[in-house]
Amino acid sequence: MAAQVPAETRKLAGVIGIRCSLAIDDRPATLDFIRSLSRDFGRDPDVLYVIVHAYSDLSTRTALDLARTAPQSAAAHKLNAEALEEQGKWEPAELEYEEILKKDPNARGIHFLLGRLLLSRPDAGPDAPARAKEEFLKELQIDPGNADAEYILGVLAQRAQNFDEAIARFSQAAKLDQNFAEAYLGWGVSLLGDKKYEEAIAPLKQAERLTPRNPDIHNALATALVRTGNKAEAEKEFAILRSLNSTNQSGAPAGDRPQ
Repeated sequence: MAAQVPAETRKLAGVIGIRCSLAIDDRPATLDFIRSLSRDFGRDPDVLYVIVHAYSDLSTRTALDLARTAPQSAAAHKLNAEALEEQGKWEPAELEYEEILKKDPNARGIHFLLGRLLLSRPDAGPDAPARAKEEFLKELQIDPGNADAEYILGVLAQRAQNFDEAIARFSQAAKLDQNFAEAYLGWGVSLLGDKKYEEAIAPLKQAERLTPRNPDIHNALATALVRTGNKAEAEKEFAILRSLNSTNQSGAPAGDRPQ
């Protein structure tokens, strides 16, 4: 029966349905209309525009529900902190995370978020990396399987040219998440920094398999291959690097996993 109704009529009905259901705060109906429009008009820019605003509206309403029903909950503080971070209000966001930790020092994920905030905050001061490191280490005490905390600790160690620690951190992150291409790259680059060229090849090749269009990986792998005398293989990597750089300069996306 629906197939006999013109597409434009069905589209208009769906859009009006979203607006009406939002007006009476019938959220299940709103989601039904969104699903229907997404299925039938998922590539229509006007429909996608309406859906974006509908999801935004639903998100705002749900956040208000959380603030009304459980304003002192860890979830409410975390949501407030995330919103404050987006606005660049670093100190109030930090206080929100600290409030969670006052109530539950072992709250999973919060030390990680606090450490990340300290590294993102432009006015955190020269001791920010050291303070952030403490937070990531606390996170790992609570959640030893947090690959992201291991990875950032690796980045901090690499910046300090503490290659032994960087190698250990990146390799552990890769062990915890075998699809973590950046961890394999950091592992390989740290081995290069420690002049362990032969050992660097394996993690860099794994990084290449996971994100073949990342120029940094090809550059590092080519360097490791040159240093170990594999000049023919190195030239192949340099050729790929030149091709990717040429493509990237033309404006095409490299297709790497976002950080």
